[in-house]
Amino acid sequence: MSSTAVRPAPRPLNFWVCLGVPAVAAIILVLLELTSLDMDLAKLFYDPVAGDFIGRHSYFLENILHDRAKQVVIAFSVFAVLGFIASFFMVRLKPFKRELGCLVLSLGLATSFVTPMKAVTAVQCPWSLEQFGGHETYSELLSPRPHTDKPGRCWPGGHAATGFTLFALFFVLRDRRPRMARAAFVFAFALGSVFSIGRMLQGAHFFSHNVWTAVFCWLICLGSYYWILYRPALRAEREASAEPVAV
Repeated sequence: MSSTAVRPAPRPLNFWVCLGVPAVAAIILVLLELTSLDMDLAKLFYDPVAGDFIGRHSYFLENILHDRAKQVVIAFSVFAVLGFIASFFMVRLKPFKRELGCLVLSLGLATSFVTPMKAVTAVQCPWSLEQFGGHETYSELLSPRPHTDKPGRCWPGGHAATGFTLFALFFVLRDRRPRMARAAFVFAFALGSVFSIGRMLQGAHFFSHNVWTAVFCWLICLGSYYWILYRPALRAEREASAEPVAV
């Protein structure tokens, strides 16, 4: 972030892009429920001879790309919280209080929404399905769930959210450091995609699970930015323009 003590005015947001792209993605995802794309992609990662997904027992995918990588992002989130708390006391951090608050809120919301939605939707993981050596019956996202003693907990993708939650960095940086913000967007998208593919190789998620996760994380980070950084600045500008001019 810039060291300037003055918080810059927000750069204009193109809401047709910021909201339109995820809306179109959501419509496409709903329409994909009418196809077998999810199942076809999952079959590419399944070895019928071994009776398991090709990455199910991979040390790298499970211990490094899943466990260690998640711990790194958690550590980053902890530092963000500590930075936000410190911004109330440290003079050097006070100019960045809103940015740090936006970052903490975005990271918190973009990860905490996953577990409740998993419980509500009860979508099965690919590795639990009969088609892939499990015992559960496949059902589309918008279809009723077949009766089971073990409801699924696989929609949306938790590990994908660990990567896509870093969309928050794009919004936090966009007004002070636009170029760095663009790099942060690419990094978050790439990291979320790598995490998504890793879990697909393990049979933990279908393709659509991870794309839905990216849509939700983007909208959460966008909303946090709008209410904390973008909207207050707009109000200040309107109040300034509404002040009577001295004669």
